[in-house]
Amino acid sequence: MAFTLAAAAHAELLVRKSRFIACVQPVADRAAAQAVVARLRAGHPAATHVCWALMAGGQSAAVDDGEPAGTAGRPMLEVLRHRELEGVLATVVRYFGGVKLGAGGLVRAYAESVTQALKDAQPVPLRRMRPLRCTLPYAAEGAVRRELAAAGAQIEDVAHGSLVEIGFAVAEDDADALVARIGDVTQGRAGWR
Repeated sequence: MAFTLAAAAHAELLVRKSRFIACVQPVADRAAAQAVVARLRAGHPAATHVCWALMAGGQSAAVDDGEPAGTAGRPMLEVLRHRELEGVLATVVRYFGGVKLGAGGLVRAYAESVTQALKDAQPVPLRRMRPLRCTLPYAAEGAVRRELAAAGAQIEDVAHGSLVEIGFAVAEDDADALVARIGDVTQGRAGWR
C-alpha cells in the first residue's frame, strides 16, 4: 500500500561542518514540487546546493543540483521509494562546510537527512480515487448528497437542469458499493456517465 504525508516535516544534520536542512512534504505534482524548490532557492541564497527528489507516479524526479551525479537526488528518492511514499517531495538544502565528503559520504548524508525528516512525518494511506458522474431527479438530491458524504466522496461539480447532475470522486475501494447505494436511494432512477 502506498502512503503520502499528512504534513511537512523537517530535520537538520551537521556532517563534517556541512549543514544539511531536510524537508519532506506532500505535493500534488511536479509543478508544485518545482515551485517549492524555487522558494527554497530564494530563501537560501547562500546555500551551495538545493537537491530534491519527488515520488509522484510518472512525474518522479531526482535532482543533484551540482553534487556529483547520483550522490544526492537518487539516494533521497530511494528513501522515499523504500517507505512506499507517493505524492511526496524531499528537499535538502546544503551549506558546504569546507570539508569534502566524497561520493559515499554525500550519499549517506543526503539519505540520512531525508530519513531523519521522515521520523517526524505522519504517513497516511494513499487512496486511489475514481471519478464518477450521475444524473438524478431533484427529489433524490438530498439523499444522494448524504450518501456521498457518508462515503467520504469529494463533490467536484453540480449542475441543475431538467435533472441534477453531480460529478464526484470517491475512493476506488468504495466506488462499487456507493454506486449500489445511490441506485437504492434513487430507486434505480440514477443515470451514470
